[in-house]
Amino acid sequence: MKRALSLLLAGTLCVSLLAGCSAGTDTEDSSAPSETETSNDTSASSDSEDEATTANTKIDTLRIAFVPSREPEEIITATEPLKQLLTDELANLGYDVGEVDITVGTSYEAVGEALAAGTADVGLIPGGTYVLYDDGCDVLLTATRDGLSIDSDNAKDWNDNAPTEPTTQQVTSYRALMIAGPSEKGQELAAKVNAGEALTWEDVSSANWSVANSSSPAGYIYPSLWLQENFEKNITDLPHAVQSDSYGSAFARLASGQVDILCTYADARRDYEDEWTGEYAMANSIWDDTAVVGVTPAIYNDTISVSKTSSIMDDDFKQALGQAFINIGNTEEGKEVIAIYSHNGYQWAESSDYDSERAAQEMIQSLNSAN
Repeated sequence: MKRALSLLLAGTLCVSLLAGCSAGTDTEDSSAPSETETSNDTSASSDSEDEATTANTKIDTLRIAFVPSREPEEIITATEPLKQLLTDELANLGYDVGEVDITVGTSYEAVGEALAAGTADVGLIPGGTYVLYDDGCDVLLTATRDGLSIDSDNAKDWNDNAPTEPTTQQVTSYRALMIAGPSEKGQELAAKVNAGEALTWEDVSSANWSVANSSSPAGYIYPSLWLQENFEKNITDLPHAVQSDSYGSAFARLASGQVDILCTYADARRDYEDEWTGEYAMANSIWDDTAVVGVTPAIYNDTISVSKTSSIMDDDFKQALGQAFINIGNTEEGKEVIAIYSHNGYQWAESSDYDSERAAQEMIQSLNSAN
């Protein structure tokens, strides 16, 4: 009896369910989306939200200023590919840059002032310039360079082992050199150094010097410290010193005999070897015509610094910009571009990396104020 009742109830339930399904189908609103359509709409909406979330930030113009350590036109030409390289790298890192504007400052100070004022967003500047203007800019990266086959405190070693060659070792510092030229006075001082004799203040003060502007580590600051250490004198004590607007013009003056000694980075002769016998029309090679007469302690490498007052330079963009330059420095095409500054790559920097530079600047300022 119970079994018969159970079968009857089950049959009734099935009939009810079938009727319900039939009624649902007949009365379904044809305008309502199907399950598949609803799923597709939800997916499309999600994709749109993801695109909105991951859309690149737009930067209208990125303004980069270089210091005039080489001829301005040479720098502009060599760095032209940097515009597209940076644009591509930053796009991959979340920033669409409309234009990369590259300029060369009229002086090292002009670039520092542009960063402080926010009229330049990025500056490729020496450590000395960064330290002078660190109230208005932050150091982002330090350049790495190929090491040199000579790295000695002794000037004679540079002459005995010339020409200077690059090595594969990457370094974050370099030296400043005082290089004597082919003039009579220049050769006189070179001969004395190569004979193992110490130069006197009379020797160096009687020579015509080419120096860079006062914020240049290799062209002014460290040579001034060398004078202080060896003669208790300063560059301002040299009676025959002229300021050159670039190392190119300094080497041109050295070749022509207008100056007897120039202050430069080690070893700038590698960069002006072709100009020496070409543009400057010298009969001998630069290695035969010149000699090192003074060497400074190591100087921390150039910086890529960013403006504190630039409207586009927030923490996220600084991180992306630094990574973009590091990535560029890791490519062969990028290395060709940054070679204009003898850079081979970049690494993250800290302000404290340049504390020794600050000490040097303070000494120079105290020496200058005492004179």
